Amino acid sequence: MVLMKTTGPEGLRWYAVQCKSGESFRAAEHLEYQGYTVFHPVIQREKRQRGKAGQVIEPLFPWYLFIRMNPLQDNWVPVRSTRGVIRLLAFGREPVPVPDALIMTLRQQVNDPSEVEPERHFSEGERIEITDGPFRALEGLFVQGKEDERVVVLLNILQQEHRITLQAAQIQGAPEQ
Repeated sequence: MVLMKTTGPEGLRWYAVQCKSGESFRAAEHLEYQGYTVFHPVIQREKRQRGKAGQVIEPLFPWYLFIRMNPLQDNWVPVRSTRGVIRLLAFGREPVPVPDALIMTLRQQVNDPSEVEPERHFSEGERIEITDGPFRALEGLFVQGKEDERVVVLLNILQQEHRITLQAAQIQGAPEQ
């Protein structure tokens, strides 16, 4: 086995663990109970279930999580036999390390679910500001939200009102005047 020069302190490296369908949370929990350092990136989003909107926490990668291990000292067998785990990603018999830079980037991009602010719900006629895309910085009125996380807003462009559809993440409440 060839170790890359980018190994972390004490030879620790990150590895991707493939999980059974819908069992990445269970796998993360059981690996942590065994004393492993686990990174399971999750996102919080709004989802409709049984006709009601609610916040759900979902894995960013539904079939995967990351575990930090020393390839020369740590025992791989308990990982492979952990509930919810299918296998460590490997080429042949050697697990393949994930670059530390990728894990650092993911950690910076993914918020802890306890820190994620729930999406704001707007009322019909409420003033909004567009924060992203070609209509960025324009203000309009909220018309309606759709089930697929899209919203319809009314913009006054060139003295005419236009209804446009945007992603809910592209709008925010307009600043007070």
